[in-house]
Amino acid sequence: MTSGDFTDNIPLMWLVIAVLLGLAELVIPGVFAVFPAIAAIVVGLTLLVAPGLPAAVQLLTFAVWSAIAVGIGRRWYREYPIETADPLLNDRAARLIGEIVTVTAPIEGGRGRVRVGDGEWSAQGPEAAIGERMRVVACTAGVLMVVALPPPCPP
Repeated sequence: MTSGDFTDNIPLMWLVIAVLLGLAELVIPGVFAVFPAIAAIVVGLTLLVAPGLPAAVQLLTFAVWSAIAVGIGRRWYREYPIETADPLLNDRAARLIGEIVTVTAPIEGGRGRVRVGDGEWSAQGPEAAIGERMRVVACTAGVLMVVALPPPCPP
């Protein structure tokens, strides 16, 4: 392949980069490769209309359009947030609020430990003996804030 062949295919190269970034967006969760993919499409189409742009101009155009696409994307997601059935999915501590836990190390002086599922967490709350059940009302810095459960209603 001669150097002329390579320079004739640069627009195609940018479009292939765009496709690869688009595929990465689909395959790799949490990566926003769609924005640079849009920028690569713009550069590829620009080179089809105005061939011969220097590499530095191409890279600058790619960077500018990537920034523009990210800005538009951020605004879009801010104005049209993605709804989820479980907004606390990735916030384990927040999911514990309201849970009933069992004291495993007595809460004395406001500090102790409680069992949550198959693990234990540090806890703060009123005095409580081992085995007492309490309700989680908050979580701060990985420490559960607990309160005593109300006494059972008489039959």
